[in-house]
Amino acid sequence: MIARPKAPRRAAGIRLGVSPAGSCAAGREAVDAARRQAQPSRMKALVTGAAGFLGAWLVRLLLERGHSVRAMVRPGHPLGALEGLGVEEARADVTQPASLVRAVEGCDVVFHLAGVRRAARREEFMRVNAEATRLLLDACLEGAPRLSRFVLAGSIAAAGPSREGKREDDPLDPAEWYGESKADAERIVLSYAGRLPVAVARPPRVTGPGDRENLLFFKLVKAGFLFTFTGEPRPLSFVDVEDCVRGFLLLAERPEAKGQAFFLASRERTDVEGLQREAARALGVTPRTIRLPPLVLGGAAALADAVTTITGLRLPLNRKLARQILAPGWTCDPGKAERLLGFEAKVSLAASIERAARWYVEQRWL
Repeated sequence: MIARPKAPRRAAGIRLGVSPAGSCAAGREAVDAARRQAQPSRMKALVTGAAGFLGAWLVRLLLERGHSVRAMVRPGHPLGALEGLGVEEARADVTQPASLVRAVEGCDVVFHLAGVRRAARREEFMRVNAEATRLLLDACLEGAPRLSRFVLAGSIAAAGPSREGKREDDPLDPAEWYGESKADAERIVLSYAGRLPVAVARPPRVTGPGDRENLLFFKLVKAGFLFTFTGEPRPLSFVDVEDCVRGFLLLAERPEAKGQAFFLASRERTDVEGLQREAARALGVTPRTIRLPPLVLGGAAALADAVTTITGLRLPLNRKLARQILAPGWTCDPGKAERLLGFEAKVSLAASIERAARWYVEQRWL
């Protein structure tokens, strides 16, 4: 569960003790006013992709903070983890503009998380991740006149691989189709900065309960195998899902976020081998280490994508994942978010992986 927010600090200079006659009521009023000012105002938020991994965690956090949530889910798709939470449903498709104006009407904040992470063709990534973002922004211009923030869930994939640690002022340099689509989505969002209050979150690899992207590593080690790849080290930045959605909320609330992009990441780093070792530790298994040449992984991923194209069956391995694993590294510097927004990633890799492993077992995903 997401930890409940701490009570607001007392305003400086206000004492809560007994005062001379007539001043107690005034003191209480001053304290109440200070508390109201310290708390973010209640917002009505639209979350696209609300039934997904990140979306469901963000919805729960918004509800715990007292905000009103409209959860946007495609027609015919289940609410999943959002069932029974008391959210308002918006049945719409981000690629269908006719449904979007109604979805954003009356909203103060839009969190745009909907998109595709796997596709067999570049055109599909661009259509859903990039061009649909433009459609949603246009809907906000038409139907959400009081919008205080549009937050895009971007990705480190838009910035491209790095061993040293990408910063926000580095040029976008994506290495594969998914990254290209996220880079285009980010450019589109920031091009609206003169007309809408926008912000972009760039999380790296996200870990925690409910995540499917890292599930393959858990399945491998449970089967008794830990795969490493020959060549130079390939470091990874990561962020636990709870820290990530707290960062999204900061981008919605803080005025410093307007018109800016921010990496939301832990200061701790790992690599693919480290993820597998933590998964093995959490599951209590001792896998056998197998070293593979990169060509073997690339060939297996190409075969998996061929199977997906022919049968429609989405396999755990694909060329997107292979390119990400074999890149020189995926690291970023969260200093800007820490400095301007007060962002802090608190959950360690060990704790995040342990919670994820426990959840996978409980849900029988493993």
